[in-house]
Amino acid sequence: MAQSAKPPIFDAVDLEREIEEEFRKLPLDRESQPSDFAPPSVRAPDLALPDYVEHRDGATEIGKLSAEAVVREYEAAAKDIEALGVELVEHVKQCEAMSRQTLVVIDELKETAERYRQEAKRVFLQIETYSLVTAEVRKSCAEMREKIVAPATVRTKSKKNELRAAQEG
Repeated sequence: MAQSAKPPIFDAVDLEREIEEEFRKLPLDRESQPSDFAPPSVRAPDLALPDYVEHRDGATEIGKLSAEAVVREYEAAAKDIEALGVELVEHVKQCEAMSRQTLVVIDELKETAERYRQEAKRVFLQIETYSLVTAEVRKSCAEMREKIVAPATVRTKSKKNELRAAQEG
């Protein structure tokens, strides 16, 4: 039994299996997903490469796989960013609707404030009118009191004058 002195030749398929086994041994740093628990044979097939990339001639299988994995992660992030943009547009639409509703409320507030001003003016004029009427009534009462009191005073004075005249004369 003679052993060969040549070093073992590594096959690319064996090397990929070893790398895959090493990756499976690593702890997962990312959040687990339902597809992480399914066996590899049941998982959905990988998506095709995005249109903006293409493998170069001469790239190794490991390089291709690594590049594909990285570009898929970037593509997933890009789709998440686009989804965020869609959400942002929805929020902007909600803000615009709130702005329109706010403008309607502001117009209603302006109308209410104007009605308050008109009511204040009406009450102001009414109070002044009542004040003038009250002053006129007081003046009329004072004049009537003077008319009522004046003849009594004249009669009292004339009776005093008659008494004096009688006493003197």
